[in-house]
Amino acid sequence: MSVTKQEFRDAMARLGAAVNIITTGGPAGRGGFTASAVCSVTDEPPTLLICMNRNATAAPALRANGTVCVNVVAAGQKEVAMVFAGVTKCSMEERFDAGTWASLATGAPVLQGAVVSFDCRIADIVDKGTHSVIFAEVAGIRGGSHHEHGLIYFGRDYHPVGKASA
Repeated sequence: MSVTKQEFRDAMARLGAAVNIITTGGPAGRGGFTASAVCSVTDEPPTLLICMNRNATAAPALRANGTVCVNVVAAGQKEVAMVFAGVTKCSMEERFDAGTWASLATGAPVLQGAVVSFDCRIADIVDKGTHSVIFAEVAGIRGGSHHEHGLIYFGRDYHPVGKASA
């Protein structure tokens, strides 16, 4: 039995995942994109896995800079996520007009108000099919408010998730 590209994409739309804005900063400039394909790999050393389409406009800067920040988007930041997903047509630098940004150890842009941000150095990149699998070692973490709802992508749409702490 063979699975078509569309069957696979339709099935993956039923797999809810956290919405993340992946950013990079350094000598090659700033870049960023929205992704749901992010997960932990190991806690020694703390490492994340990020999947990025190899044709992403941020890909050249990300590869050249060797830095990445995984910003886990809060429910109230849906519009920022949509800008970085390319829904709003603007230049890469104009994307950063959405949201408020700072930096930590690597210089990659950190989204203020994110649920949590993982500032990372890229340890390895493996190309597979249409995507690059990025292994990123965590150099710093900025935790957001525990009162924020997260944002997931499910059924090809954004949904708030989580219960705000008292």
